Amino acid sequence: MRGGRQTSSPPWRRHDLLHVAPDVWASALVHCPSLADLPLLGAWADRGWPVIVRRRAEAEDPDLVPVGVPLPPAAGKRRVALLLPPEGVLQCSSPPLLRAAARVADPGWRSTIVSLLALGARTGVEPSVFGSLLWQHLTGLTYLSPHADLDVLWQVPGGFDVLSLVFSIAEIQRAAPLRIDGEVIFPDGTAVNWRELWNARRTADRATVLAKTMEGVRLLDIPALPGVGQHA
Repeated sequence: MRGGRQTSSPPWRRHDLLHVAPDVWASALVHCPSLADLPLLGAWADRGWPVIVRRRAEAEDPDLVPVGVPLPPAAGKRRVALLLPPEGVLQCSSPPLLRAAARVADPGWRSTIVSLLALGARTGVEPSVFGSLLWQHLTGLTYLSPHADLDVLWQVPGGFDVLSLVFSIAEIQRAAPLRIDGEVIFPDGTAVNWRELWNARRTADRATVLAKTMEGVRLLDIPALPGVGQHA
């Protein structure tokens, strides 16, 4: 966790959670009058709720922090994108662990969550969350619906056997009553949807996958990904 107002721009990572100074938040909203009437948004920072770091859009100011706020279904389910000055960030933290957020999940998800936590314990990579479960956990608002996905992040170290991980997730998915979504995040911050890795390795040795970074998306050959190519 990184606290205190930022005096320089750290290497922002997708899915980082930022607590923003209320005055800075209010100023950002003033510059976006189209957001003025959206529910919950005006008091977001005052309530101590974080925003999430998102991928930077083309032509956005590189000196500002690209952040997002997804409003809950009852408030229109709109995704709001803003840019903030780094000095307005009071605290930066990683997404919460799945085991911490699980308390607000639907009881029907319990067996799936237990299986994912057990996989994390076996591999040494404890899963964290984003998406609806994260926002319900952090705000107490109702984000989860009967059709919600379980969005999970797997931050893997260098040399990790990624293929074994994604095939194990696929095994858990077969018995799950909900869709397991999410990303494998490599040490350099590159992220790939676990399903893309799984499907690609099942169909072609030289398949490509869509990889996401802070600055955009690109296609990468499977063997070029650390922890994947050596297990081809």
